[in-house]
Amino acid sequence: MPLHINTPLIESRPLSVTAKRSVWLKLDALQPCGSFKLRGVGYACEIHHQRGATHFVSSSGGNAGLAVAYAGRKLGVPVTVVVPETTTERAKELLGLEGAEVIVHGSSWQEANQLALTLLSPTKAFIHPFDDPLLWTGHATLIDEVAQAGQKPDAVVLSVGGGGLLCGVIEGLMRNGWQDVPVIAAETEGAASFHAATEAGQLVELDRISSIATSLGAKRICEQAYQYSQTHSIQSVVVTDQAALKACKQFLVDHRVLVEPACGAALALAYEPHLLGEYQNVLVVVCGGATATLEQIEQWSSKYDR
Repeated sequence: MPLHINTPLIESRPLSVTAKRSVWLKLDALQPCGSFKLRGVGYACEIHHQRGATHFVSSSGGNAGLAVAYAGRKLGVPVTVVVPETTTERAKELLGLEGAEVIVHGSSWQEANQLALTLLSPTKAFIHPFDDPLLWTGHATLIDEVAQAGQKPDAVVLSVGGGGLLCGVIEGLMRNGWQDVPVIAAETEGAASFHAATEAGQLVELDRISSIATSLGAKRICEQAYQYSQTHSIQSVVVTDQAALKACKQFLVDHRVLVEPACGAALALAYEPHLLGEYQNVLVVVCGGATATLEQIEQWSSKYDR
C-alpha cells in the first residue's frame, strides 16, 4: 500500500456557479500530512528504503519536509529536516509531532538545502522537495486517480513552486493518454520563478522571494518544469498575494478546508473566472498545505483590508 491516500474528486457547486462552468476539485489537502507532497515524497522514501537507506534527509520550509517526516515515521526511518529561518513556528511544531529532527539554517530554501546536502552519507538518502524523477512519478498518481474516475478535464489548474507538482501532473497526463489537456500554472507575485523562466525563454533565478506564499518560494524552477513548458501547453498566470489570501478564506467558507496561500494561488483563478479562459470543464488541484493557520491568514489579510 502506498503511503498516500486516494483523495476525493468532487464537483464544486460554489466554484462552478462562480466560474459559470464545471469546476472539479482534487482535494489533496486531505492527504494525511496535509498536502500533495506525500504522493511523490512517499514514493521516493519507499524506493530509498527498499534500497537500504537508514535515514532520510530533507530541506524544506514546510510541506515537503512534513511529508518526509510522515513517511519516515510510517517506515520506521529517522528523519532530519533542514528548514530556513522563514519557516513558521507551526511548520516546526508539525515536524516535531512527526518525530523529525529539525535544523534551522539560512534565510532561504537554497541555503537550507546547501546544509542538508552536507549531512548525507552512503546510508542517508536525500529527499529533494521538488526536483527528482521519483517525486514526479509519485505525484502523477493524482492524475491516475482522476482518469480512473473517468473525469477527463478540459484543463488542469495548479500552483507552481519549484515545479514538482507541475512535472508530476504532466507525467500523469502523458501516461494516461491525455497529452492534449493543457495546464494553467498559477503563481503569486514575488514567487513567480516559472513565469520568469517562460518570459526569459530560459531558466532564471529570482533575486529574492517577496510573496507571503513561501511554499512557492523556489527562486528557480527545476529544469524539467521549464522543458515541459516547451513541449506541453502550459499557460502561466500570476496573481497577487491578496487574491490568493482571499481565495483561501472563501474556500474555507465554501468547502470547510483551510489551505495555504500557495494553494490559494490556484484557487484564485477559479474565483476570478476570466483567468480560466474558455475551458468549460476544469480540474483544480487543491494541493493543500499544513503550515498556515487561520489566524496567520487573517493577519496577512488585514494589511489589505485597511
